[in-house]
Amino acid sequence: MPQSNSLKIDSRRNKILEILYRDGQVRVSQLSELLGATVVTIRNDLNELEKRGYLERVQGGAKQSSKNYHNLFFERCKQENESLKKGIAIATANLIKDGETIFINSGTTTYFTAIQLKQHRNLNIVTNSIYCAMELGDVPAFRVKLLGGDINNQYLFLYGHDCLEQLKRYRADKTILSVSGISCSKTGITTYHPEEAAMDRLMMERSKQTIVVADSTKFGHEGFYHVSQLDNIDMLVTNSNVDKQAAAELDNYGVEVVLC
Repeated sequence: MPQSNSLKIDSRRNKILEILYRDGQVRVSQLSELLGATVVTIRNDLNELEKRGYLERVQGGAKQSSKNYHNLFFERCKQENESLKKGIAIATANLIKDGETIFINSGTTTYFTAIQLKQHRNLNIVTNSIYCAMELGDVPAFRVKLLGGDINNQYLFLYGHDCLEQLKRYRADKTILSVSGISCSKTGITTYHPEEAAMDRLMMERSKQTIVVADSTKFGHEGFYHVSQLDNIDMLVTNSNVDKQAAAELDNYGVEVVLC
């Protein structure tokens, strides 16, 4: 199977899982309309995802599996484009200076970035990601603040009124954001979770600089919820095989593109 077709299939199946985790249950007809795929294609996707243990098929659609999904799904997401994410993480960590205060949102690319931040000293980390907090919490030279609130039990991030109110107590030198999609012509940066969109926007507002970390597969992709227009982003770190036209368009918005 050509690589482009494989990526297209993976992207569609990721969308299916994200819709499923948001709604708890999906119907074939609903997914067919949302994703612009045939009913037969959606059925094949659901059957394959069931074989892999990501969902349970029901008549006319699928529901969340009774398995422990947050670990399963996070591990799966980590493995997708893993080498690209790790390269982005290394480049991003090199942009951070010792002693800075950093906001980090939830995502697999920010998780890999958190790992690379361990090379630094005296960082102050504020995050709503349980995974990032667990990774950095045992570093003696760091002060790590995990924001409290409601828990998204699929992705293990915290959100809600309490979480936002706590974040308002802090200001940061830099915000590091993982996003679901980047569109140069329409929606800017997007995510699949309204709760995460609100958190991302507040992190951006309360920091001096916003760094978006995203591999090239996120370009031209749109999540369901708008986070910000591109002119509010200071820097984007991505892999070197990103579409050159898209990278040039980002420059028109004043976004510095770092290729790795």
